[in-house]
Amino acid sequence: MPELPEVETVMRGLTPVMVGATIKTVDQRRADLRIPFPDNMKKRLEGRQVLSLNRRAKYMRIFLDDDNVLVIHLGMSGRMSIIDKGIRYSPQLHDHLILTLDNGVRLVYNDPRRFGMVFMTSAAELEHHRAFSHLGPEPLGNKFSGPILEERLKGKKTGIKQALLDQRVVVGVGNIYACEALFQAGINPAKQAYLVKGDKAEKLAAAIKDVLRRAIKAGGSTLKDYRHADGELGYFQHDFTVYGKEGEACLNCDCNVIKSGGIKRLVQSGRSTFYCARKQK
Repeated sequence: MPELPEVETVMRGLTPVMVGATIKTVDQRRADLRIPFPDNMKKRLEGRQVLSLNRRAKYMRIFLDDDNVLVIHLGMSGRMSIIDKGIRYSPQLHDHLILTLDNGVRLVYNDPRRFGMVFMTSAAELEHHRAFSHLGPEPLGNKFSGPILEERLKGKKTGIKQALLDQRVVVGVGNIYACEALFQAGINPAKQAYLVKGDKAEKLAAAIKDVLRRAIKAGGSTLKDYRHADGELGYFQHDFTVYGKEGEACLNCDCNVIKSGGIKRLVQSGRSTFYCARKQK
């Protein structure tokens, strides 16, 4: 699933071609994804100018000149592609929505597994929409820090790794980056979340910010089918310290991997967690 760095990278790629452009035509190629497409979406989008884009959690939000917002979630396998002006393109099997802009660019939403979402709401109601009203702070925003993380973890007896995937605690971190941040902070992923406080919470909040910023700079992580909007691959996967490295030595390892078994893999709530039992307490 595209996580925060991947969605941020896609959003940044779309911004230069969309902002200031007008949506000329809408080709809706099915009735729904995880939820139905908006009623009268073609009529509501055609002729609308794009004012700006931003990201909240793993949602891309496209602000239009009639005070409405088009919201896109990529789900498990969704991809947004930019088809430049003059490039011949035939719709593919899983192309579900194609927007043609007045600058000649086409934007293609492709989603083989159809777990993504596309919906519309007014700008005034955006933050009250059920998709956003329950969300915790943005990890890269000013409203996220060690004390805030500690406050949101109070009373939570689940493992800290599972807590980081709870969008009410902090948004968008995702499985890969939770593993990486916990390793960087030296915290065992199975440690009960409410015990992460004080200096530990400070270290973890700082690690989350650092890991996500580095991942965004690298264009995200391409493990299966994720690509940037321009088709390029992300390359943060080459900087993973623990994720997907079961049995290998961790960063700056000085232990006997044959004896220690190297990086461990643990299944938490159906998700694979990777960690170093020696360095993460």
